[in-house]
Amino acid sequence: MAILLDKHSQILIQGITERYGSFHTRQMLEYGTVIVGGVTPGKGGDWFEGKPVFDTVRRAMDATGATVSLITVPAPLAADAIIEAADAGIKLIICITEHIPLHDMLRTRELLQRKNIRLVGPNSPGILIPGVTSVGIIPPMVAKPGNIGIVSSSSALLYETTLALTQANMGQSALVGIGSNAIIGMNFKDILELFENDLNTEKIVLISEPSQYDAIHEVTSYISNRMTRPVVALIPGQSISLIESPTEAKYAASRAAALTNIGVPVARYPEDVSELLKGV
Repeated sequence: MAILLDKHSQILIQGITERYGSFHTRQMLEYGTVIVGGVTPGKGGDWFEGKPVFDTVRRAMDATGATVSLITVPAPLAADAIIEAADAGIKLIICITEHIPLHDMLRTRELLQRKNIRLVGPNSPGILIPGVTSVGIIPPMVAKPGNIGIVSSSSALLYETTLALTQANMGQSALVGIGSNAIIGMNFKDILELFENDLNTEKIVLISEPSQYDAIHEVTSYISNRMTRPVVALIPGQSISLIESPTEAKYAASRAAALTNIGVPVARYPEDVSELLKGV
């Protein structure tokens, strides 16, 4: 089995008829993702690409039995969309919307924690289980099925690293973009725990960018004390000079040192990750 999603996951798209949501819905359908419907207030009763559109998440769930919701609505409406999905009983919410106000995410995260609901994002590219399903905006063509799990706070580096692994004939079990906002749902440790218990995952790649400086130090204890599966990290910014960007250079060096000290090999560039994986 895969983490978070599988071939039976039934996906609801909030914002399915809007420009952003409609474009990515078509891409996901083309990949074979099981999309059972969408939500756009005021357009209930319409159809989009053969999928029913509802006014509310509650009505959509009652009619379709959806288990996962993808949030594609604009930032001012995104927090309310997440809360609506949570109140309707959706247990996994993936939010690709960026620039959601921090105070909106504070109240949203508190609600989700009380209800024990998983949120991936916001500002997440989503989740891709190669050869199985895609929920979000990760380009499926960069990936291939395999046994390497990847978790990343950077969308671009997630794509680049996955493509480099695919070109090296190293397939992936799952790709998860947790987002790089100050306040997110599932974090590095949460995803590492899932990979640790996933029979399809043998090795793990962790990709962190400067805004995730503190998060790296939070997961080192878990990696060193609890994980049995080998982890390789990609930490960008190590090659930036102290003159060009002193803060980023300092953070990159600190993150790399923290991981190296617990035995995690650290790459500087995406194309270096495959060689490190071969050695663990």
